[in-house]
Amino acid sequence: MNIIRRIYCRAFQFCFRAALPLLPYREPEILEDMESLGQVLAKKGKDSVLIVTDKGISGLGLLKGLTDALEKAGVSYAVYDDTVQNPTIDNVEQARAVYLEHHCSAIIAFGGGSSIDCAKAAGARIAKPGQPVRKMRGLLKIHRRLPLLVAIPTTAGTGSETTLAAVITDSATHHKYPINDFVLIPRYAVLDYRVTTGLPKQITATTGMDALTHAVEAYIGGSTTKLTRSMAEEAVCRIRSDLKKAYDDGNNAAARESMLRAAYCAGIAFTRSYVGYVHGVAHSLGGRYGIPHGLANAVILPYFLEEYGVSCEKRLGKLARVCGIALGEADDHAASRQFIQWVREMNRSMGIPDKIEGIQEADIRQMAAHADKESNPLYPVPRLMDADELAAMYRKIAVQEKEHPLNAGKKTSVQSRKEAGKWRSAVS
Repeated sequence: MNIIRRIYCRAFQFCFRAALPLLPYREPEILEDMESLGQVLAKKGKDSVLIVTDKGISGLGLLKGLTDALEKAGVSYAVYDDTVQNPTIDNVEQARAVYLEHHCSAIIAFGGGSSIDCAKAAGARIAKPGQPVRKMRGLLKIHRRLPLLVAIPTTAGTGSETTLAAVITDSATHHKYPINDFVLIPRYAVLDYRVTTGLPKQITATTGMDALTHAVEAYIGGSTTKLTRSMAEEAVCRIRSDLKKAYDDGNNAAARESMLRAAYCAGIAFTRSYVGYVHGVAHSLGGRYGIPHGLANAVILPYFLEEYGVSCEKRLGKLARVCGIALGEADDHAASRQFIQWVREMNRSMGIPDKIEGIQEADIRQMAAHADKESNPLYPVPRLMDADELAAMYRKIAVQEKEHPLNAGKKTSVQSRKEAGKWRSAVS
């Protein structure tokens, strides 16, 4: 990256960090079960609500606990369940139309990050009917309060129930971009581990590593605060302790509950301190190829940690020691290397591939340009990279033709996506 652009990026990030204490961040009010939500909605006079979810969740009957609670509280509901993995502008407009048709006064997002992001963007369109989704891209473009928004995460990973972001794909251009505004933070979040029990192993794995990526990128970036460092450390410690337990036994209540908390903490951390190039690259892969976001983050994370090198060693080394991944006496270099190795070992132990299949050389330059535009100057990364440097990272994470024999028997990204099947929205 040239020196002029480098100065601009760092100046932007410095000003943003200085403004952090003044910005209207808030956390959603936590509810522990569906019955409590029904009571809250009834008390607030919300007699008709829109439930945004996906076909996998509705087809498996997982909405029953929610709909029973709503019926008991005398709250009617309409269901929009056509949300797809990497939700599109079409999804947003369709959900908005259902909301208006049924004269709803609140929105409940039930699912993974895709359903929650779709619900957030639909709420934004309801609040600002004259502003298309494309015009909401970037920072603080909404400026108007949404209908009451409730998030019920069915996976422990995205942290979308805490964040000010919604990531939407333009189905016409295949560009995936974030919308960021404080009004997108849900008013309530229902953290009920019971809706996460029995998740397919691969979804547990990729969403858990998604939460890890949120926490790590927030921690090693240049906009951390005492709160976000604490949240990120708690998230990583819980993931180290409980992700593999939840993966091995989907009905392990303690592990599931801990992972929901980990995802929540990671969400708090990256909402305030932002993420990094892992997310910029992952978003472009999701927009171009439909690769699940959690899977992409899991694969990409160790490559960027290695590439950052000494620029992230101090913070990554501390994180490794705090969470017991490295011994207390390990120096920053050794501890950071142990952390990267631990990430790779976690991926392999849960069947996550080392590289991503299907990346086409002809697409790399355009994807790198989009990752560059998304990330710079917003993301306070340890080391700045331009589009050319990011393009080199796509080639590092891509499965090369000559590598296929070496990967025989390993799960590819395509196979992982097929396993996601009915749970497509859960992995964004």
